[in-house]
Amino acid sequence: MTPVAYRPISVLRTPDQFAERVQALGLTLGFDPEVESGPDAPLARPCPLPDFTVGNRFCVQPMEGWDGTPDGRPTELTFRRWRRFGESGAKLIWGGEAVAVLPEGRGNPRQLLINESTFSDLARLREALVEAHQARWPADDLYIGLQLTHSGRFARPEGKPQPRILYHHPILDRRMGLPDDYPLLTDGEIARIVEAFVRAAALAQRAGFHFVDIKHCHGYLGHEFLSAVDRPGQYGGPLENRTRFLREVVEGIRAEAPGLAIGVRLSAFDFIPFRAGEDGVGRPEDWPADRPYPYAFGGDGSGTGVDLSEPHRLLSLLEELGVQLVNISAGSPYYCPHIQRPALVPPPDGYLPPEEPLVGVDRLIRATAELKRAHPTLRVVGSGYSYLQEWLPNVAQYVVRTGGADFVGLGRMNLAYPHLCADVLEGRPLQRRLLCRACSDCTAAPRSGLVSGCYRIDRAYKDRPEARALRRWSPPGRY
Repeated sequence: MTPVAYRPISVLRTPDQFAERVQALGLTLGFDPEVESGPDAPLARPCPLPDFTVGNRFCVQPMEGWDGTPDGRPTELTFRRWRRFGESGAKLIWGGEAVAVLPEGRGNPRQLLINESTFSDLARLREALVEAHQARWPADDLYIGLQLTHSGRFARPEGKPQPRILYHHPILDRRMGLPDDYPLLTDGEIARIVEAFVRAAALAQRAGFHFVDIKHCHGYLGHEFLSAVDRPGQYGGPLENRTRFLREVVEGIRAEAPGLAIGVRLSAFDFIPFRAGEDGVGRPEDWPADRPYPYAFGGDGSGTGVDLSEPHRLLSLLEELGVQLVNISAGSPYYCPHIQRPALVPPPDGYLPPEEPLVGVDRLIRATAELKRAHPTLRVVGSGYSYLQEWLPNVAQYVVRTGGADFVGLGRMNLAYPHLCADVLEGRPLQRRLLCRACSDCTAAPRSGLVSGCYRIDRAYKDRPEARALRRWSPPGRY
């Protein structure tokens, strides 16, 4: 597929040019023309939590790794990635990695797994990150969490789909070839998954992590609970039931791991699944015009609009539960990646962007700001910044300075340019050759069965045999 002819961010070289693009698109995306440095700069200011003060406003986002061992332990590639997270200068590490709580809940056969057997390996992984950070900065203000996950509908523990679903989704079931009588997770099975999350949290606390993330984003199990509007019984229907899993996990962690902080990464809105049209551009799947689309948590029923009424209620529940950290994302990389990870170039199994990617960035930032301002006691991490490239620090500073989020989260940018945070905080110019250009290779590689990493910029991956394989498998024009 050839990228749609949207102008890349890299051609916008002055604040006026960036402002003109934003205005031409009719967006409200704010930015500061100058980025401050020094201890009083907005991005450098400490952020207080109830029991900790985080040293600055940058956050390393969690990503699903594809380079663990078959039994779920980190490899040297995993350790390298985590050391680079420590070297980044960010003071909030939101998991670094999505770690499965059960073998059957792994999203790929090389995803990390947390249990008694892997416990010491995960403890060493955290220690390696801390040691790398301490080589340059004090670590007493470094706050490290572990993202706990069950991949649910998108579980692939042995490399092929083995979905664990909560309800029959008419579009996703069809895409996955699931028959009408494909079994749903029973309430008893859900209870065992709750127990697994609680056990995993207790292990994370023993390993030295400050908090755990109960993952509720990107189409995985926690997120699917939020859209289980027509599941019968105590885990479906009204929002009170659809949040029961979350409440039970939180209550279990409070009992078994007292003192461990809890965060939630949340897809605060979702769209109907998209597919590539005849021209390769993404388009929403067909849905009856006389029926609202019900399966998009945070959606307005149209399939492509946002209504944050239920997300506001969920954040109010998190406040009641004493959850102090919320990380806002959107959608799913499996069926509507353009709203979750804006990019000009899709992975080979994706679709060309149906909108200028800056529109997706603006949508995420606006939704995050609305939620933050309505729930000021929560500490909120924003997502979607990597696509901004040269203008990432300018937008990030504006958002934090104006209260649109407490932290700016960076995911794929950390794979390409791990010390961007340090360069910004210490007043150095950005190294443009290291900026992530949203080429989607870090997604294309693992979907092709290769280890995860930045194959365009990071020399350790550019020189691997997998890089040559990725180029061979990529469609014409991608390289």
